[in-house]
Order: sequence, then structure tokens, then C-alpha cells
Amino acid sequence: MPTKRVTRVLLSLSRGGADAIHVREFDLLTETFVDSNSDEMGFVIPEGKTRARYKSRNVLLVGADTGVGSMTTSGYPRTVREWKRGTKLIVDAPIVFEGEDTDVSCSQYIYDETHRAFGAMYEVQSRSISFYKSLYFVKMEGMSKFVKLAIAMNTEVSFFGRWMILKLKDDWEAVDNGSSSDTMYKSGSLIYLDARTFLDYSSAKEDGRLDDMKGYGLKLEYHVLFEPTESTSYAGYSTTKNYLILYLLDDVKERLKFYKLGEDGGPFTLVYEEDEGGPIQSVSASGVDSKESDLIWLTTSSYTQPSTLYLADGSKCGTEDYIISKLKSLPHMYNSSELEVTQHFAVSTDKTKVPYFMVAKKGLVLDGSTPTLLYGYGGFEISLGPSYATTVGIGWLERGGVYVVANIRGGGEYGPTWHQSALKANRNKSYEDFIAVGMHLVSTKVCSAQTLACKGGSNGGLLTGNMLVQAPELFAAIHIAVPLLDMKRYNKLLAGASWMAEYGNPDTNDWQDFLYKYSPYHNIDPTREKYPNVLITTSTRDDRVHPAHARKMVKKLWDLSEQGKKDWKVYYYENIEGGHGGAADSKQEAFMTSLSYDFMWRVLTGTLH
Repeated sequence: MPTKRVTRVLLSLSRGGADAIHVREFDLLTETFVDSNSDEMGFVIPEGKTRARYKSRNVLLVGADTGVGSMTTSGYPRTVREWKRGTKLIVDAPIVFEGEDTDVSCSQYIYDETHRAFGAMYEVQSRSISFYKSLYFVKMEGMSKFVKLAIAMNTEVSFFGRWMILKLKDDWEAVDNGSSSDTMYKSGSLIYLDARTFLDYSSAKEDGRLDDMKGYGLKLEYHVLFEPTESTSYAGYSTTKNYLILYLLDDVKERLKFYKLGEDGGPFTLVYEEDEGGPIQSVSASGVDSKESDLIWLTTSSYTQPSTLYLADGSKCGTEDYIISKLKSLPHMYNSSELEVTQHFAVSTDKTKVPYFMVAKKGLVLDGSTPTLLYGYGGFEISLGPSYATTVGIGWLERGGVYVVANIRGGGEYGPTWHQSALKANRNKSYEDFIAVGMHLVSTKVCSAQTLACKGGSNGGLLTGNMLVQAPELFAAIHIAVPLLDMKRYNKLLAGASWMAEYGNPDTNDWQDFLYKYSPYHNIDPTREKYPNVLITTSTRDDRVHPAHARKMVKKLWDLSEQGKKDWKVYYYENIEGGHGGAADSKQEAFMTSLSYDFMWRVLTGTLH
């Protein structure tokens, strides 16, 4: 039976690049916005940090600023309302779910898996207690109420057909009828089990009925989709009608595994896995219509090769008929014909191997003279994989520079453990890793301290801010973009309270125990004769990381450099638009990019005046 086609969507429109959005309903058939005052009574939500999803064609699940108490201390929705078309959001839409003021946010959404064998409609409520911990409540067909899932709060939940899929972020000892079994599933694993059975188990546990349920034969059966190794980690999945396509990182190089849903919705079977040791590239596969077919959009890209789109047939993965056609490729935006991409490993202070990618001319002369740009992030379990280096290519590589991306701890390159090893009191691991990569570049004579620059934004701005105060002898130029820099007050500014699970709480002993050690604003040394030349950029409309971080740091550095007439320069640029991205349109982005690369290039080549 054919599925209903989507004809309406919700568009999120940002003014000046801010996180706050204006939500409007758009009709795909007429290609027009659906006005709230028209006969169609379209959904329109004023600007704010809003979350809105369809529950049905005429009902939205909305988290928005609807007055006192509707937002958390982190500035995100604390309540969810069920809003029917043609009524007023604040006056008529009842609150159907809410959390605490100190939560990061609350949300409610739908997983429609009714098109798959034995699949169902799952309605999910989520309270994000912190950035990494959430309480999940699920209701499916035939259930009268939402059930709190009996899982660790840092477990991520999704659904496919009759199956509930769990991404584990800690080791988990499986349970059967409420008693521990012998099976321990590793952190970073992806496991699945029957959704209805687990909801029955969770309900019985919540109500204290587990002993009674044993008599009804309640049994939990666990299946493993992915278990990490020392070099591999789970990076996500996408779906077609009958296939789950898993992305894994193998030493930060992406490859795919194809699992087929069993007959009558039974367990998955691994049908194809891409070979190890493939090219340094990123790859993604998404269903053309995951409700009706196994066709996929397959996209590949690398640092030197632009994105290429293929039409493929997931049911023929691993065969010659897998790729149906190459549809199109984005044009080459810079000359990469003489470049090569290589992967290397540095050794950090605690002997941990830290991978990094390097893009450089073939046959690079290793005499330390090549201007080299080191980029990093190292936070929030975000992985830095290969992607087409358009602006880096034009602004840096075509000039003859070397570009390096460091996969330091705090990211997700080796799964939750890689991330968790650099949280809070262990944040220094991220900075030690980044310094180790920089020192490796110098020791191998790719560059010298006089020809090495670094760049990072947001959490990466905190990283490069710490390079300024912790390793000033290693870098000649530093670009600090939309940064966190004042770690004493970061939790009081905009969304800062939501990041305390990453950094710590400066209003507790965390400040004197460890936070002050990596607060760049508080670690500027007024007696120091020379710091690297630094460019700090931000946006007036950044409503995620407050521009006060950048402003205060620049003022302190300016006072220091001017007062003592120090032999280094501090540059500052604040774009009046751009939000946390720093630029609101292509013209602004081009300007900001040129400003960054020109600054660093001129410093490293001795042409900055």
C-alpha cells in the first residue's frame, strides 16, 4: 500500500545567523509559505530557540518561549505543547510534557516505523538532564501511558521496525527479568532488542512488578550491531526500507556496513562490509525513500576531492550492480593536482597515540620553512573527518602551505572513551594532544615554531586560547574564533549552563580544582615579554557563545601589549551578524575566511606590518 506523500514542511529561518529561529510552514506543492491568517491556517512561531515537529498533519509538538517558566536556565525549551492547527499556541495548546529549570532542554517527537514489518509508531519524550544524560519516556500503539526506559541516562535511543536501538556510552551489564546476566556490552557498542518487550520490562521495573512478569515469560534478547575495537568506533547510521547502513570510523577513516532486516521483521544480518584500509575520505548513504525502497543517495568526498553524488541500490551492496549511476560532482574549487593526503600519529604526554591528517604538496621539502596551519576542536564527542577543503584550498594550500587536522581527545574519533577521557578535570588531555601534534610537525621538520599557526572556533576557540597561554613558544600566529575564554563565568552566559557536563561547574570546587587551569582569560601572564600574534573574531549576534568572551580577552591583551609596548600584535574583528557561525551569508563568510588566512600567512611569511 503506497505511503502518503509529505506535502508540508516546517522551515527554520534564522535572522543574521543566530541560533534563534523563526518557524514557518511551507507547502511543497505550491512552493509558498502557508500564512497563519489564510484559510489553511498555517503554523507560524515567532523568533526564539524553538523546537517544533509534526505529530500529525494538523498537530505540532512545540517547545518554545511561551512565557515565564517555559525555558530552562540554559535557554532552551523546558515544556512541550501540543498545538492544533487553527488554535493559538499560548492560549489553547496544552502542556503535555515538562522538565526542570536546571535541565538543558525537553523535547517530544515521533518515530513512524509502521511501514516496516511488525513496526509501530513510537512517541518519545526526552528530558536532557545534562548535555550527555537524558531520561527517555516512550509510548507505542496499545499503550495507555509513557514508560520510562530502564537504561543508563547517557544511552542514546532510536527505533527501526520492531527494534529499539541503543548506543551505549558506558559499559552495560545486560539484564534479564531484572537479574544480572553474564553479558557485559562495551561502551561505544550499538545493540538492539525488541521494543515492546523492553517497554514491558521497563514498565514492570518502574511499577515494581518484575517478579510477577517472570511468570509471563518476559525475556530480553540482546543483539549486537557493532562493538568497538581499539581502532574502530561507531559514527552513526541511516536506513532504507529493509537495510540499516552503519558508519564506522577505522582510525578516523570512514567506511560502511550494510545490515538487512530479517524476514518478518526479524533480527538484522550483516550482508556487506567495506574493506579496511580504504581511501582517506568521508562517505554517507541515505535512503531515497526509506519507506518504499532500498535505493540510496551515496556521497563521497575528501580533502582534495569535492563531493560526488551517486544513485545506488542498497539491496545490491557489494556487487557490480551496486552503483546505478554517478549523478553529479561539485566542481573543483582549487588546484589539488599536486597535493597528497596522509595520516600520521603523534605521541601525547601520557603516551597516547594521537592521529592527524596532513594535506601537503607531494615531495614536500622537510626543512621547517613551510607555513603550516594546525586545526583542532576536541570536544563534545565531535569527530573531525575528511571533507573537501574548499576555503583552506583557496586560502592556504594553493599558496604552498600545509594544512593539518588534529584528532585530539575530547572528540569522538575513537568513541565515547576518547571523548570522556578529556572531560572536566582531564581537559588538559585535549591540550596536551594538540601540543603533541604541533611538536611532531616541528620535530619532523614539516615546519618550525616560526612557521606554525593554529586555528579553532567555539570549543576550538577555547583550545586555541589555551595554546596562546600554555604553548606560546610553539606557534607564531593563532586565530581564536567565536571562543569560550572566561571559564569562571561561562555558565552564566547564554547557553553556557548546558556545557557544565563537558567542562565542570565554576560555582563549585571545580574552579579551584581544575577549571581555572584552562581558563585562558585568567592565565594571561602580564610579565611575559612576547605572545604569538593573535586574531580574535566573534559575532555580535552569537547567541550561543557570548561575544563577551572575545571582547574581554582582547581588552586584556590590548592593555598588556600597549602598556608595555610588547613585540606582538593583537587583532580583533566582530561581525555584527553571523551568529555562532561568524558569518550570515557567503559574502561575509568569504571576508572572514580571507581575513583569517591572510593574517596567519603574513605572520608566518614575515609580511605582516
